[in-house]
Amino acid sequence: MGLSVVELQEALVHTVPAVELPELGARRAGRVRDIYEVGDRLILIATDRISAFDRVLGVIPYKGQVLNQLSAWWFDQTRDLIPNHVLAIPDPNVMVVRRAQPLPVEVVVRGYITGVTRTSLWTLYAQGERQPYGIPLPDGLRKNDPLPHPVITPTTKAPSGAHDEILTRAEILERGLVPVDLWERIEAIALALFARGQEIARRAGLILVDTKYEFGLIDGELVLIDELHTPDSSRYWLAETYLPGQDPEPMDKEFVRAWFAARGYRGEGEPPEMPVELVLEAASRYIAVYERLTGGTFQPGERPVVERIRRRLRDFLNL
Repeated sequence: MGLSVVELQEALVHTVPAVELPELGARRAGRVRDIYEVGDRLILIATDRISAFDRVLGVIPYKGQVLNQLSAWWFDQTRDLIPNHVLAIPDPNVMVVRRAQPLPVEVVVRGYITGVTRTSLWTLYAQGERQPYGIPLPDGLRKNDPLPHPVITPTTKAPSGAHDEILTRAEILERGLVPVDLWERIEAIALALFARGQEIARRAGLILVDTKYEFGLIDGELVLIDELHTPDSSRYWLAETYLPGQDPEPMDKEFVRAWFAARGYRGEGEPPEMPVELVLEAASRYIAVYERLTGGTFQPGERPVVERIRRRLRDFLNL
């Protein structure tokens, strides 16, 4: 299972930094995906760009295919909990979805107390805060401990280049960002999705630490949109490395973020260039998460990738 280092290295020349489709008009700016509006549908093209610290830092071979296919797989595993926006997947990198009205709040569910930023649960807790973001936490927790129960820390959808604002439940309701009855339903669904994700991850030898969900409305119906339980939208640890007093092995974007942070880069100035070894290891971890969760072997699409995407989309849209 997986791809060899040689195969990944050969794939470096076939990464997908962007996909231009002149016949569909100008490409909409997106940090890690190219998005086209076609009538009442959106064409989401998953590229190989990777971002951290609100910056695009490079490309990882096959990242787009892994995220696109894994997210689609998760949508299938959770459609009994909530409908989603997927209409078709005409290519390993492409998802055609129904246009939805995104809610102004993203839902982050956390199962462990961790993080290194000044706004993370662990940082605030270590400074003595026992109700970060209005969430009561007991004394005696250590970094990376499981929380007594999963908690929700909602965030606003910040504009590109800005950090999301973490909110309390009371602030969401006081600002009228989401009606009370709808928010209560969202909370229940988010916790159910997280429980499903944690159980599947456990059986795969992974720990789903935390994740981000995005919801929207289509004709008044609540639907799940964006990505779902991918190594970009979720934090995964390798279960066998979860030991007291040690930092578990990350199997997600945190692996790349940690490399930059260890070199003093946190989003300011010019970032150091990602070495090939880091890129290949990140690719292997993304693929490993896909294969562990789905139980299948990752099958890369035919190459060259960008030309294939253009051809399949033209056929799909009858252009």
